[in-house]
Amino acid sequence: MAPHRQSRQIATGAAEMAVALITGGAGFIGSNLADALSADGRVVHVVDDLSNGDPRRLPPDAELHRVDVRDGEALERVVADAAPRTIFHLAAQADVRRAVEEPTHDAGVNIVGTINVLEAARKVGARVVFASTGGAAYGEYEGLPIPTSEEHAPRPLSQYGMSKVAAEGYCLLYERLYGLETAVLRLANVYGPRQDPHGEAGVVAIFCGCVLAGRAPKVFGDGLQTRDYVYVGDVVRAFLAAESGPVGRTVNIGTGAESSVLDLIDGLGIPTPPEFAPARAGELQRSALDASLARSLYDWEPLMSLRAGLQATLASARSAAEHPDRRAPGAFDAALAPPAGRA
Repeated sequence: MAPHRQSRQIATGAAEMAVALITGGAGFIGSNLADALSADGRVVHVVDDLSNGDPRRLPPDAELHRVDVRDGEALERVVADAAPRTIFHLAAQADVRRAVEEPTHDAGVNIVGTINVLEAARKVGARVVFASTGGAAYGEYEGLPIPTSEEHAPRPLSQYGMSKVAAEGYCLLYERLYGLETAVLRLANVYGPRQDPHGEAGVVAIFCGCVLAGRAPKVFGDGLQTRDYVYVGDVVRAFLAAESGPVGRTVNIGTGAESSVLDLIDGLGIPTPPEFAPARAGELQRSALDASLARSLYDWEPLMSLRAGLQATLASARSAAEHPDRRAPGAFDAALAPPAGRA
């Protein structure tokens, strides 16, 4: 195993790392991260082009900069002015089907955008915590164990997975060339409050919409295909741990448990039988991440059970539907907080 630098010594918590910048911060994961940072007394800057993000998700004290990460000069100006200690890089093109149809667009956002973030970070000495992908990175091949650890080679089966793996490589390259502090988190299928119905994990948001509308959920294939669904509040805790933890590592963030599409329907308590449609070509049959390294490096493990997380997600979606003029509850709102105990 390659050596890694030790974690930062943080004397009083937030004080030493007061300024944080989140790319893609108006998105589902980013806005929950912004909530946590803001609650900890941090100064929060958000870079988002709002192509998918919604500024209404942000805490009121977060400063929004409407900038596309592909615009390197504009990004550098924002980063130079904000002078963040940490950049959480979540901005991405995350639609697998769009990546297939428009691979140059996908690469532009996920690879060139990441290079721009790294260049901007290098000029101010900020640590970069990069949100990568788990299942789409590892792919599916003979001999790949489930759950999958970081020891196994990524073999993406989509342009999206490939672009994220390439961006990971740039993060580690900048560490080797310039000593830039980077941490790469390979995320399982993240779900939770404020989620949009995009990407594989978007099935949870789609099913929540089915519950609220009283319609049958659509299931592609037999519904037995599995994913590792990890709650957004747990993912935010992993980002915060990576901010002060060891650098130069690629770390899985997931539960290690496989859950099927039919398990989601059961966990949400959808009474209407699903409508089955033909399986989608190229879809992985099984995926789950071994997060043992996150436990040893960050003392991190998921706290929210799938059933409780699904109900919290449904409660947030119901609140958003009933009160569209209000900010949707996030993972750290008291009513949606995880129960005592572990997942």
